[in-house]
Amino acid sequence: MFRHRTITLTVAFTLAFSLLPTHGAQATVARPSQLGDAGSGAPPIPVVLPGTRTYAAVRAIGRSSIVWSDLDRSTKWAKEAINYVGAANEWMRDFAPNPDGTYPFQPNTIETRKYFARAVVMALAPIETVDPSITFADLDPSDAFYPAANIAVKLHWMKKTAAGTFAPDKPVTTTMVHRVLTMALGLGPAIKSLNHLHTADGATFALPANFGALILGMRLGLRYNSSNEANDVAPTTPLSRAQVAYSLYRAVTQPSWNVPSLIEQYQDIELPTLTPDQQQIVQWGVKYVGYPYVWGGEWGFTTPSYGQTVPGFDCSGLTWWLLRASDDAYWRVSPPRPYVGWDLPQRTSADMATIGKLPYDELRPGDLMFYDGDGDGRVDHVDTFIGNGWALDSSSTPGGVTIMWVGDGWYRDHFVHGRRVLPDQTV
Repeated sequence: MFRHRTITLTVAFTLAFSLLPTHGAQATVARPSQLGDAGSGAPPIPVVLPGTRTYAAVRAIGRSSIVWSDLDRSTKWAKEAINYVGAANEWMRDFAPNPDGTYPFQPNTIETRKYFARAVVMALAPIETVDPSITFADLDPSDAFYPAANIAVKLHWMKKTAAGTFAPDKPVTTTMVHRVLTMALGLGPAIKSLNHLHTADGATFALPANFGALILGMRLGLRYNSSNEANDVAPTTPLSRAQVAYSLYRAVTQPSWNVPSLIEQYQDIELPTLTPDQQQIVQWGVKYVGYPYVWGGEWGFTTPSYGQTVPGFDCSGLTWWLLRASDDAYWRVSPPRPYVGWDLPQRTSADMATIGKLPYDELRPGDLMFYDGDGDGRVDHVDTFIGNGWALDSSSTPGGVTIMWVGDGWYRDHFVHGRRVLPDQTV
């Protein structure tokens, strides 16, 4: 049973997330108003342009040497990135100029593996040499894209298929872009650790493919969190060239401290021994890592009749998805969620925070954590503690659902108090 988000919204939506599971039927009772939490969480990772280049310099390069013929207001959000990867640098300047001297970028064209491999190798391994022992059944060594494909596979950024092909014309997805860029930046140890997420007593979890790379890519800020949430992308969404340009731009302009910090945080991740209920919460939550931040979002399935345009969550919506018991009046998630859930009728972080005042050192997995992000004395963010300084979190800064370190730094500094929703249970 699906909960409608407004009484007047009755139009069916055709959704972009066709690869995600579909469940449920139309709700019978509408909710009188749309509730949600505005974007909050830690500040965005700053852009640091290499050398002495500044934003002004990148804009000037874009204006003076390269004029794009096919950028308009719809791609304004990516123009800085496109100028950097295609004007200040040649990494994604892939198409010949028009007769009038302008260049096409094709921002809405889906990027393919061969073009992406070439851009990443040009940006991050420009002096790497080809390994002639690496060949592909579908890409001849004489092909212009072969050197980049060879080097990307040699460096373990990309993989050959089981049939020995490179699949040069296959679209890249969010997950693929995150994997390539996080590997290229040296985050392999943290990826490996996340891909073996476990508890202190050896319990493991069924994780999505490339789970660690997806989390770390979001922590690098590789995903653009669109204000038009119908344009938000899922882990399996094929990415446009504009979206790939944004991700590549973010990857090569990371501050020097961020990659070492992420390795330090994640390379030895381990959760405490969990009760059966706590294990189920974590298992359910990790399935949705990489889903986008959606204001008012509280639903993780594609449904043509539900009033949420894409699957995704704001902070309190994710908390609902993980913990709240089904309400047959207008909201049901169990089934398919394999556990019933608990009493959590409040929808926003501020309302949820009115009950319970747990200090940080008394938190247990499954407890809610509340934050005052802007220092105005009011709670504006919530996530779900899963132990040992980690939380399942959805915020606008990484652009969606991650496992976030909350043991120190911004999250610890802005923590207000916690709340226990699960009853006491013996491990």
